[in-house]
This record gives sequence, C-alpha cells and structure tokens, in this order.
Amino acid sequence: MGLEDAANEVDVAFTRAEPRGLAYENVFAGVPSFLRRKLTKDLAGIDLAITGVPFDQSVTHRPGTRFGPRALREASTLQAGDPPYGWGFDPLGEFAIVDYGDMAFDYAKVAEVPGLIERHAASILDQGAACLTLGGDHSITLPLLRAHVARHGPLALVQFDAHSDTWVDDDRARVDHGTFVYKAVQEGLIDVDRSVQIGIRIANDTALGITRLDARWVHEKGAAATANAVKNIVGDAACYLTFDIDGLDPAYAPGTGTPVWGGLTTAQTAIILRDLAGINLVGADVVEVSPPFDHANITAVAGAHVGYELICLWAWNRRS
Repeated sequence: MGLEDAANEVDVAFTRAEPRGLAYENVFAGVPSFLRRKLTKDLAGIDLAITGVPFDQSVTHRPGTRFGPRALREASTLQAGDPPYGWGFDPLGEFAIVDYGDMAFDYAKVAEVPGLIERHAASILDQGAACLTLGGDHSITLPLLRAHVARHGPLALVQFDAHSDTWVDDDRARVDHGTFVYKAVQEGLIDVDRSVQIGIRIANDTALGITRLDARWVHEKGAAATANAVKNIVGDAACYLTFDIDGLDPAYAPGTGTPVWGGLTTAQTAIILRDLAGINLVGADVVEVSPPFDHANITAVAGAHVGYELICLWAWNRRS
C-alpha cells in the first residue's frame, strides 16, 4: 500500500490481505496493532508473530505493566510507515509479520499463568512462526524461555536490565519477576558461558557464571564496544534477547515498576541493538513498560522502538 492509497484505507490491521508492507494510516486513528500489522490468529505462511502477555502480578514494587502491550502497540504506530533507520532494509516489506493479539488468562489464578504463557508461545512456534512478546512484567520470560528451548535447545541469553534477576528462588511454584534468570539456569535453559547481562546496576553477587556488562562499563567503554563484547560472548549460538525497559535510565523510561538511576540512554541502546546485527536471534521480548507511571508516553515510545529493532535483529540473518 502506498501513500496515494492511504486515504482509501481504514484500519489496515483488519482490512489488509497481505501481511507484508508498510502502513500509511493516520498514526492517531485506527486500531493500534503493533506497527499496524494485520491482527490475526491464522499463522499459515507467517514468519513472525507479535503477541502480548499483559501480566503484572509478580512485581515487587509498582504494578501497571498489564497495560504495557496496549501502550507499546499505540506508540508503535508512529513507526509503521517508515523503514527502520540505519538498517538498510525493510523487514516489514520482506517478511510476513502479524500481530497475534494478547494471551488470554484468568488474572485471579496467578499460579496457572506461567504454564499458559509457555503453551501460548509454543503454539506460535509450532505453527512455524517466530515470536516477539510484549509484556507484562519480567516473570513472563521464564515460560517464554521454556517454550523456545523446547524447540531450539538451551539458548544464549542477552538481557538488558537494571537488575540481574538472579535472586535465589528454589520454589518452582513462586511467580516472581526478580528470579527468572536463577530458575532458568537451574533448569538448564540457558548456556551461561554464552549469556550476557547489560546495564546492571543493582547489587547482587549471584552471577551464576553469566557475564555482566554493568551500566558503568557501558558508559565508560561505549555503545559500540558493548555490542562487540556481546557478539564475542554469544558467538553463533542461538539466542533469546529479553529487554527490561528499566535497563534504560529513568530519564528515558520513567514508566516502569522498579526504576534505577544511572542507566543506559536511548541513544546508546539504539547503537548497541543495531551493532548486534548478525547474532542468531530466535526469540525476544520487551517487558516492564508500566504506562500508569509514564510521562508523555516516553517509556512506551522507547519500548516500541526497541521492539522494532528486535524485529530487525531477528530478520537480519534470514534475508534471502
């Protein structure tokens, strides 16, 4: 669809037949699917499905990330009419990418949610599509990892975060957004030698063998050096990237549950993500966007940009 057709199109999330291509609708109107992708549960012939998990009952401080997927979708509409800057290709034109909608669950049955998330992601992967998930708090990453590991085997983990999420928790039934890495290591889901955490700035000595490039390291060494270090650690291993929005400094992401000063800037993050091109990304998520604590949609806009960059990273090695 071109600009000349935009005036005749209404809610392309519903009406477009072809999942490929940019969208030129007014960004302030219409159905806010992620990047104006087609909303569908039919994944036949689809390369990548974007889905939301609006769950936030495991947070230690401020709730509100249940509204994250909706806010990320709305913020992403501003990017739907342009190829991503700095990548040199258009993943929305080259790949069949759709918005699969949100996972349904009973908010009052918290213990059931991890299993539902795992099955939800597995159903997407089983249909031949890759999966980008919009959260939700960071507890959702553990069942997402379980689903991806069931298909790909143990994965390298690339984690952007203020917190290591390695607090000791041997109770499998607990659902906590600060323990998913510890549990993932205990379950053998991730290859610690190929995994790396970026932007950490909360004291927690339980490293579990994972390399940490803390926020000060990034500030002192620079964004390009950070990306190079990550690529050297991950190598050619299949990897999962989880982006906790509190990896950004609160000046750039105030809308999150556990903000910590001294974090990454959006400019640093853009360089790091673009310079990671070539990693073997098989799955990803953006989590901890909490719109009730946002200002002028700053956090949602940042998270939507991260989501688009993750699509580019996934697509980079799959271009024909």
